[in-house]
Amino acid sequence: MEKLRVGSAEHKELLCRFFTDSFVKFEPENIKFPELSAGNLARLKSLPIWEEAVRTEASTALLVQTFGRKVRDADFKEAIAMNGFEEGRHAAMLAGLTRRYGIPIPKIDVRPHDDPEWGFLKVGYGECFDSFFGFGLFAFARDSGIFPPELVMLFEPIMQEEARHIIFHANWVAYTRSEQPLLERGAFAFKEALAVGIQTWSRIKTALRVGSAEDNFTMSAADSLGDISAKTLIEICLRENDRRLARYDPRLLRPTLMPSMARAMLKVL
Repeated sequence: MEKLRVGSAEHKELLCRFFTDSFVKFEPENIKFPELSAGNLARLKSLPIWEEAVRTEASTALLVQTFGRKVRDADFKEAIAMNGFEEGRHAAMLAGLTRRYGIPIPKIDVRPHDDPEWGFLKVGYGECFDSFFGFGLFAFARDSGIFPPELVMLFEPIMQEEARHIIFHANWVAYTRSEQPLLERGAFAFKEALAVGIQTWSRIKTALRVGSAEDNFTMSAADSLGDISAKTLIEICLRENDRRLARYDPRLLRPTLMPSMARAMLKVL
């Protein structure tokens, strides 16, 4: 397969076509959540992720939708609008799940970002971090039988959409950087590094809070799902990350930071 030049018209066309062609239609309001046994319901409620998950998805949806309205390029505008629609669908599914199973969530108040492009850049790197571990945790919950197959199946399309989102982000960043005038390219690269640094520090703080009442999302979810070693979790994350991203055109860029860090950690472990 002929190599794709990053920043070319072909690159943008392939990226936008991949994203729109892989869109899956479904309406969150039509989803019927299954009945759960008392044990499964208690396990679901015990996960300390729900408030953070609902807030993150609602905030991300508003940010991506706001950015999509400001994008001038017609191809990117369509793809980013679809991205925002999917993020809103994720938030609606999580809200529906918490209502269905009686998981108390305080009212979530989200506000538009002052700089949507910066927010899109930053939140995309956050998704790259969280999706990498989310793929592994989801696979562990699926394969270990911690959650019933009916519930796992409902969220399988959501996990695969996250795979599409991080591929889109990696390529959008590379394309946007290449389009910058030479003097502005360094400034954009600095913003990239800053976004990665902010998201890295955020995850470090989350890891340091493990065991406290403030625990949230990926790290605390791993603790709640049962007995799994760090080495095993990382191996599962790498395998699932490769599997989910392998579905799409290999000429498109993939996020590399988390897989590289994970492989380095495995050497230590």
